[in-house]
Amino acid sequence: MITLAAGQFTAGTLSTAGLAVGVGLLAVEHVRWWRGGGGAAAAGGGPGGGGAKDPKVLIPFWFGVTFGTLAVACPAGMLGTGAGVLRWGGNGLGGWVMSTMTGQHATAVASASAPALDQYGAGIVTALVLVLWSLRKTFAKALKGKWWRGVWAGTLLAIGTGTFAMVGDLVVPSTNELGAWLVNGIVHGSLLS
Repeated sequence: MITLAAGQFTAGTLSTAGLAVGVGLLAVEHVRWWRGGGGAAAAGGGPGGGGAKDPKVLIPFWFGVTFGTLAVACPAGMLGTGAGVLRWGGNGLGGWVMSTMTGQHATAVASASAPALDQYGAGIVTALVLVLWSLRKTFAKALKGKWWRGVWAGTLLAIGTGTFAMVGDLVVPSTNELGAWLVNGIVHGSLLS
């Protein structure tokens, strides 16, 4: 169990409407996967010959959720700002739909509950951003769409409480530890210890 000090958390507010958008994105992606809505690859005709419920189809989405979670863990910079904009958009869009459809207004359900990256985790995220930027033209459009939906869901669900907070509490400290391990290995030559 990793214990975090109060200053190691990022700030952000999630509303019930934003949470609904995040859960909706999560549900839609998994329903599409369950029903096999993936074209030739879902029918078994794609690379690897996977069936309609091949879990590999969800990798781009869950990679996006992970990246969105890491973006929330960046309290400053472009990733943190981008995560804030996506969260603002999810809260706003969800709030508009909620008030239009139900007549109720959204309330805050969570704030400041995502752990922050340290300098080692930030190194991993920086390398990841550079790799993604360099390879962006090689990814199929469908993969990019799944990834972006995952990023949006990750920015909305990462600062939640309860079950969704476990994702942030798993991803961010693990990224920090991986970064520290790599830096120690590269700088001090101790990758195997």
